[in-house]
Amino acid sequence: MDVNDDLLPIGQFARLCRLSVKQLRHYAELGLLVPAWIDPVSGYRYYRAAQARQALSIGLLRSLDVPLGAIGEVLSGAAAERVLGRVRDDLEAELARRSRTLATLERLLASGVPPVEVTLERQGPSQVVLVREEALSPQDIARATGACVASLVRAVRQGGLEGGLRLTGLFPVEMGEPIPVVVAAEFGGPAPRGTRPYILPGGVFAGAVHVGPYNQIDLTAHALLSWCAERGHTPDGPIREVYLSDPGRTAPERLLTRVMVRLGEQEPEEGLTAG
Repeated sequence: MDVNDDLLPIGQFARLCRLSVKQLRHYAELGLLVPAWIDPVSGYRYYRAAQARQALSIGLLRSLDVPLGAIGEVLSGAAAERVLGRVRDDLEAELARRSRTLATLERLLASGVPPVEVTLERQGPSQVVLVREEALSPQDIARATGACVASLVRAVRQGGLEGGLRLTGLFPVEMGEPIPVVVAAEFGGPAPRGTRPYILPGGVFAGAVHVGPYNQIDLTAHALLSWCAERGHTPDGPIREVYLSDPGRTAPERLLTRVMVRLGEQEPEEGLTAG
């Protein structure tokens, strides 16, 4: 094939499209923007001027943080409204997560880790039903917890046993990925369909009450775990979050959650109350 006026060297094409040569090579490797011709001897790449619109579109979408995978879908003929709508939803979710993170950071800057009153109590084992969900990362825990609660409430309602549920979230002390998230509900009688019956172990627990939004419970959990570490108590099992308020009727800043950890073999005997 002879080079003609319609073919532009990669450097000239890059300048025309406000992209770098490195970007163009990367997009070619991904199949997003393939050169019109590659010199078989030199390996030099050429593009047609008509490809500029596609290249500029890729640059525009990347400037809007649209992932390359989504750009590939659009270029391959998928409905742009559907693909870009999904990207928008992801960005909105990320923005909401960062807003929650900012609120927690502002609280931490204003008053530090909130002081908590830690109490010890002995609790017996309890019969519960539970549902599990995996969080892909710490940022995904809220979604996984919400999915567990919705699944549990739905199963209980389908069993005709509405109302009076005390929900407890169970979260690992050590965070890996994925993160197992469990929500349990105390329950008497046969377990509703879709739930798993389980005996929640009893023992001696250190606990503190968190006041405020659920996404700031980590502050109280941090203070509680620090209290345990300073006294040589090793957590035995997951962190428990017992939800004491109805989020549908309580303002986020007034939500009450009891955060608890079961202590290991070295169980203190002083200061115990019956749970």
